[in-house]
Amino acid sequence: MVRVKICGLTRLGDALHAAACGADALGFVTWPGSKRAIAVADLARLRRELPPFVQTVAVTVNATPAELVDLWTKTGVSAVQLHGDETPAAYRGLPMPVIKAFRAPPLAADLDAWEAMGFLADGAAAGHYGGSGVVADTATVEALAATGRLILAGGLTPETVADAVRRTRPYAVDVASGTEAAPGIKDPDKVRAFIAHAKAAVE
Repeated sequence: MVRVKICGLTRLGDALHAAACGADALGFVTWPGSKRAIAVADLARLRRELPPFVQTVAVTVNATPAELVDLWTKTGVSAVQLHGDETPAAYRGLPMPVIKAFRAPPLAADLDAWEAMGFLADGAAAGHYGGSGVVADTATVEALAATGRLILAGGLTPETVADAVRRTRPYAVDVASGTEAAPGIKDPDKVRAFIAHAKAAVE
């Protein structure tokens, strides 16, 4: 069964609802340039209110390794997601699990060099580091799918996720804008439907 990450969360109620609906992971954007940004102190408080065994991911953009360790230590998140222009050589040996996002097809050597638990395929939009609602490039999806660790993102909605799962067979799917009422504010019905449709797509 495909895993589901609900991303771009900023409110405890939305996070608890996503977890109750069966989300496997909850994503929180800590990059200040995002319209879904959450402060590190707020994320730390929110995470402590979540039920056990719910995975949490802090989404970052071009943070230094030292900043990532500080973020991980302060918030207690399960993993960090690198959603910028990071290169593998600079991020070796991090103490926490890492997800690396790509908006264009990576070189095979780059994939081999990354110490990552998963590779996220996202849509490319000028001036955006994710959450744009743009569908991921096919070549990017195919390159990451070959690793067996594809996390499919980019333009997914409750209406499109089942077909996307059947076509690409990802390890997981990730959604932000496709489950929102407004940036950073989730629509409960969309969250519920997205998770249900994603998990029912492949038995």
